[in-house]
Amino acid sequence: MNLKLLKLLSKNARYKTEELAAMTGRTEEDVSTEIAQMEKDGLIRGYKAVVDWERMDSAYVSAIIELKVTPKAGLGFEEVARRVMKYPEVESVYLMSGGYDLSVMVKGKTFQEVALFVAKELSTIDSVLSTSTHFVLRRYKELDVEMVETNGDDRGTFSL
Repeated sequence: MNLKLLKLLSKNARYKTEELAAMTGRTEEDVSTEIAQMEKDGLIRGYKAVVDWERMDSAYVSAIIELKVTPKAGLGFEEVARRVMKYPEVESVYLMSGGYDLSVMVKGKTFQEVALFVAKELSTIDSVLSTSTHFVLRRYKELDVEMVETNGDDRGTFSL
């Protein structure tokens, strides 16, 4: 496995094979073969564009939901995590250390839609003890991509 190749792909999955070969000092054939093997082995799980949804007229709302969960004997948190990740509103699920157990990133068309999803779906799961919803107000960086223009914002600067 070529760690440099993985880092390059995670930064920009649209690099052409010839570019990756030049950047890693390998042949195009070697690069293609290695990428195919990493995909087959499940090391590369997919390729995805990082979209700035705030620039779209049909923007959506995102929220991070903290779930406190009672783990099941012999299964731990796996059963709940697998159930939660099946919802189409759920973008990601992480097992956490600290004050809560699962961190769930969800999306919806409105704040109300997300709140209803949490109230009617997530909070009613047997093992879920409590939820805490945090709405995302602005994205500054996502998946290693800066999401804000660098032309400056002087709202934080003032004088007396």
